[in-house]
Amino acid sequence: MNNKKKNEGQTDFSYYGLYLLDYLRTNRFEQATDEAFIRERADRAAGTYERAMLEGYPAAGAQELAMRTLTEGLRYSKYAILREVVENEFADDVPEAERESFTRKLLPLVGNVFSIYDLSDDNFALSPDYDLLYTELTGAVVLYIEEYGV
Repeated sequence: MNNKKKNEGQTDFSYYGLYLLDYLRTNRFEQATDEAFIRERADRAAGTYERAMLEGYPAAGAQELAMRTLTEGLRYSKYAILREVVENEFADDVPEAERESFTRKLLPLVGNVFSIYDLSDDNFALSPDYDLLYTELTGAVVLYIEEYGV
């Protein structure tokens, strides 16, 4: 994996900071450009790891707790949910090679659909609200494709 250019200028981030930066960029979270947010989360994750090790957790268990701290409330990005809708519901309409650009183009246009949902809940996908959001996004994509095509 060649992240050299992507992480240029961010080399002073810790392991957790670099992991979070990559995670935020990959899933197109708005916080991907918020250096203070990334540093605060990374520091909190490192502290969680250190405390867990002092409490006798095995390294793998301490790492799991640290990663949970690092990504808490960041499980579902608007981009990732919309991309899932496009991939699952519009595979015949949107060619695979165009799905990423189509999703990026559509995201700002359907942003208001997300406004009433709490995506920071790490169990959001298990809630009835997720199904409602998924259905609303599917409808928005149908309307967009009918009006403008792919």
